[in-house]
Amino acid sequence: MRYIDILATAIGNSFRSRLRTTLTVIAIFIGAFTLTITNGLGAGINDYIDNQVASIGAPDVMNVTKPVEATDDTDGPKPYEPAGPSEVSSGTGRPGATVLALTDDDLDAIRAIDGISAAEPLVAVAPDYVEYGDDGKFQLAVSPLSAGVRIDLAAGSDFTEGTSDNQIILPTTYIETLGFESNADAVGKPVTIGITNALGEQTTVEATVVGVQNPTLFGASPTLNQALTSALYDAQNVGIPADSTNQYGSATAHFDPESTDAQIAAIKKELVDAGYSGTTVADQIGTFQSVIDGIILVLNAFAVIALLAAGFGIINTLLMSVQERTREIGLMKAMGMSGGRIFALFSTEAVFIGFLGSAIGAGVAMLVGGVISRVLANGLLKDLAGLQILTFTPAAIGTVLLLVMGIAFVAAVLPASRAARQSPIDSLRYE
Repeated sequence: MRYIDILATAIGNSFRSRLRTTLTVIAIFIGAFTLTITNGLGAGINDYIDNQVASIGAPDVMNVTKPVEATDDTDGPKPYEPAGPSEVSSGTGRPGATVLALTDDDLDAIRAIDGISAAEPLVAVAPDYVEYGDDGKFQLAVSPLSAGVRIDLAAGSDFTEGTSDNQIILPTTYIETLGFESNADAVGKPVTIGITNALGEQTTVEATVVGVQNPTLFGASPTLNQALTSALYDAQNVGIPADSTNQYGSATAHFDPESTDAQIAAIKKELVDAGYSGTTVADQIGTFQSVIDGIILVLNAFAVIALLAAGFGIINTLLMSVQERTREIGLMKAMGMSGGRIFALFSTEAVFIGFLGSAIGAGVAMLVGGVISRVLANGLLKDLAGLQILTFTPAAIGTVLLLVMGIAFVAAVLPASRAARQSPIDSLRYE
């Protein structure tokens, strides 16, 4: 018997006892449906988290600061000492902590650390307002463009790399307020940004809107390109002594994106030894993502348990089938069919039942998941732009199908082996 004949015969035998096969398929369907839904949930949430993480920094970027060292002999505050020119507090850091300002010398020291390819200061600007046309002035709180940030755009494009033009990307929440007709209408339009310098004088800087971004979990602030940030920073620092303008709250350090965890840890250690502190995006968000992965893993475990229960159903179905078809097995052996092909016949029957149940389960899960995603996106989760709560990929669906078919094959080993070992004479005498 050829393998194609074995497959056709196995499919036909699967429907000899329709009720028994249907019940087994339903059990497999439940497990495959649950596993597909939980995988889709994990993929959807992780994709959204990845997009949110990309909006605050790249995986190959480290935020470097210069924290004040604590005293070794007391838990209280350190004695006051007048700060030197390179030890001015930046006023940033976690509550209760002080972070010293970085200088150009500090940036050179950071660049010299093994594993760091580049480092640039992260400057802060505080504009007063943004204005478009005659619709009035509105308060503006901005985010400077951090290296490697990926912006989730609703319209327009990302910043032009290397340009000296002042460019800004506005969040969708600013569009109607500023007087634009739509997200697309804002692209290419000029806006005026007002900022006050150290002398109390207010000046303006012109910028072009190149894109409109969806809000993120971390806020809905406009994003500036490097040229606009520098222009606002220079305007803001008018009146500040020259020796104070090259002090920064933190720096952005780049390292090889292919760096291993051990190499990143080594870079952090060298930074600490040099008197600095480095934090990656993974340090800030990684734990949260690990919790999500853990929850999805537990849900997947329940789905696998359901599939294992379905595996026992397959064993029961095939054992009964072997018993009912004992004389038929004896006849096949008497006609020269080998034990290996009889094993292949019954195991193929089990794999087909597994494929049938998993294919139906995965297909229904995708349909139900699509409906749930659309309902939630337009209702409960409408404020989380870009969140697709259930995301199904061909690789994930293929993995579910192969897993279920693998469980079905393992479940078929016992009954298929029993059928393959039967004596043709004893089988033909079986009543």
